[in-house]
Amino acid sequence: MFSLKKTETFRQEVKKSRFLATAAPATDEEAAKAFIRDHSDPTANHNCWAWRIGPLYRFNDDGEPSGTAGKPILQAIDGQALDGVAVVVTRWFGGILLGSGGLIRAYGGTAASCLRAAEKLPIVARVEARIVCGFADLALVQARLSAHQAVQILAQDYTATGAEFVAAIREEYLADVRQLMADVTSGRAVLSILTQGEPSARV
Repeated sequence: MFSLKKTETFRQEVKKSRFLATAAPATDEEAAKAFIRDHSDPTANHNCWAWRIGPLYRFNDDGEPSGTAGKPILQAIDGQALDGVAVVVTRWFGGILLGSGGLIRAYGGTAASCLRAAEKLPIVARVEARIVCGFADLALVQARLSAHQAVQILAQDYTATGAEFVAAIREEYLADVRQLMADVTSGRAVLSILTQGEPSARV
C-alpha cells in the first residue's frame, strides 16, 4: 500500500469539457473533508470527489448521474493500492453530453492519471509504545531513540524518578528497539505497547 507525498494535479479535455483532478494525502476524515472543501471550485459545474482512509471511504457525484463520477474516482484510488488519499475532480461543462460511459471514463481516467503521476510513499505499520527509564539512563536512552531510523519520539515527560517517552516504532523493528533498550540500561528500561499496527506513510 502507498500514500501520496504531496498534492498532485492533472488536467485534460474530453469533448470540450475541461477536467481537473487534484489529489493529496489525507490523514483522517476531517483532513479529507477540508481538502475537498478547499479544492472545489464554485465556478465549475461539478466538483466530484472520493477519499479512502483505511476501511473508511466516501464518494460524491455532485450532480452527475449516480455512479458516474465519485465511484470511478474511488476505484482509481483503490486500483493503484493507495490509502490515506483524497481526490477532487472538477468539471467545466463544454456543451457536449458524454453519456454514462463517457463520464465514468472521464472522471475515473482523470483521477487515475493524476494518481499515477503523483509521488508516492510506502505505508508502513507503526507501533506506539511507552518507554520508561530512570534518570541514570535518561541521556543514553534519549540519544539511542533519537538516532534510531525506525523510531519517532512523539512525547517526553519527566517523572519523579526519570522520564517516560512515547514513541512511534516501525513494527518490523519493535523487537530490535526493545532489545536495544534492555541492552543500554541493563534491563532497567521498560517498553510497553500502547497501540499497534497503525499505518503511516514514511520512507
